[in-house]
Amino acid sequence: MAYAVRYSRYGGPEVLTLEQEEAPEPGPEQVRVAVRAVGVNPADWKIRSGAFSADASQPPQRPQGTGLDLAGTVEATGAGATGWNVGQAVFGKAQGGAAATHALAPTDSLMAKPDWLSFELAAALPIPAETAYRTLGLLGVGAEEGTTVLVHAVAGGVGLIAAQLARARGARVIGTASTRHHDFLRELGVEPLTYGEGLEDRLREAAPKGVDAVLDASGRGVLAISVELAGTADQVITIADPAAAEHGVRFSGGGDDRAPLEEVFAEVLPLIEQGRLHLPIERTFPLEQTAQAQRFSEEGHLRGKIVLTVGDQAG
Repeated sequence: MAYAVRYSRYGGPEVLTLEQEEAPEPGPEQVRVAVRAVGVNPADWKIRSGAFSADASQPPQRPQGTGLDLAGTVEATGAGATGWNVGQAVFGKAQGGAAATHALAPTDSLMAKPDWLSFELAAALPIPAETAYRTLGLLGVGAEEGTTVLVHAVAGGVGLIAAQLARARGARVIGTASTRHHDFLRELGVEPLTYGEGLEDRLREAAPKGVDAVLDASGRGVLAISVELAGTADQVITIADPAAAEHGVRFSGGGDDRAPLEEVFAEVLPLIEQGRLHLPIERTFPLEQTAQAQRFSEEGHLRGKIVLTVGDQAG
């Protein structure tokens, strides 16, 4: 039997339950993954809360899974799922419902997991790495050396990968983060600044000539000062602030401009293997504690990622 975390109404983490069910059968160009680890992302609890629903007071039409990023081994393949073998270690994005012992994934949303990469770190990577890679590309970071990049919420998953990719491309990186993360960020070559009162003055002092690009992963009302420092809204992107349009700033949530994982990890994986890109796992939870993991994620101020670990059987 298989187990999956489901919810039948929108709300807080308490709506999540672990259900026993039959393992899903892969459709055309899908594989079934025996899940070993699941990355927890803000999108998980935003979707569960009904933030993206037209009417969150109405329950979904059928029980929903949670979780998007996973790592595990191929257990079964559907028609046309060429290039993947049963028993092969993989990581990538599930077809919804990654928080389970068994999950379906489209073949074009998976990558082969290298032996040197742990299942936990592999599961932590897909959404943060793709988001960081995509947004830096939209901002033109890497087109010229010597650029200055400002990253808000630099200690989170997206922020850390974006900062280290920018550094690898020759940029100076300034990042906003909680004080407890500053020493770690300095080790990565990031110039950390503390959130809170006086941030605008600290930013102007750190970048008196402005910055070339800004990635806002915090959504904490930093767009006005970001546009001021960049000199134009065109060089500011947010992935977290719904007030983006009020400032003329682009909101990038993936969609049609999502970068192919193969392209993303052609740059990211070598940097990890070489020890030039680090993504800490702040905390792990077993699958049956998915609600606690999402609650911990919602509290914020994390360093890196939260990961669910999946044994042979949950319950």
